[in-house]
Amino acid sequence: MCDAYTPTGDPIPTNKRFDADKIFSHPDVVAEEPWYGIEQEYTLFQKDTKWPLGWPVGGFPAPQGPYYCGVGSDKAFGRDIVDAHYKACLFAGINISGINGEVMPGQWEFQVGPVTGISSGDQVWMARYILERITEIAGAVLSFDPKPVL
Repeated sequence: MCDAYTPTGDPIPTNKRFDADKIFSHPDVVAEEPWYGIEQEYTLFQKDTKWPLGWPVGGFPAPQGPYYCGVGSDKAFGRDIVDAHYKACLFAGINISGINGEVMPGQWEFQVGPVTGISSGDQVWMARYILERITEIAGAVLSFDPKPVL
């Protein structure tokens, strides 16, 4: 994880991490040792159809219910990607603490934490990057959009 700076050494305008690091590095904040647990939801899509995994192309899945924390090839679409992501995060030293299927077929989430301070955001960003690379290798498309199909 890194910050981005101008050639003169100033943080670029979109480098929000620079200001966040100043806050998290303040002695009063360090003394409090803030802990965080962050959850990231996402949806996996079929590359060629741009439709969520487990959905009939152009149609809609069965009603919600069996997919949340579901087990089985008719409920847990994309588990191979999810498991590979979890293992890659562990290998990378990310404090990933959980994964689960969500209420919609092809929708998943992972949890990072507990972690302290600014490393919470750093680890989530790196976990997102790793997930992008895993889905690329698997030939799927990733969306962090909370409502990817309306």
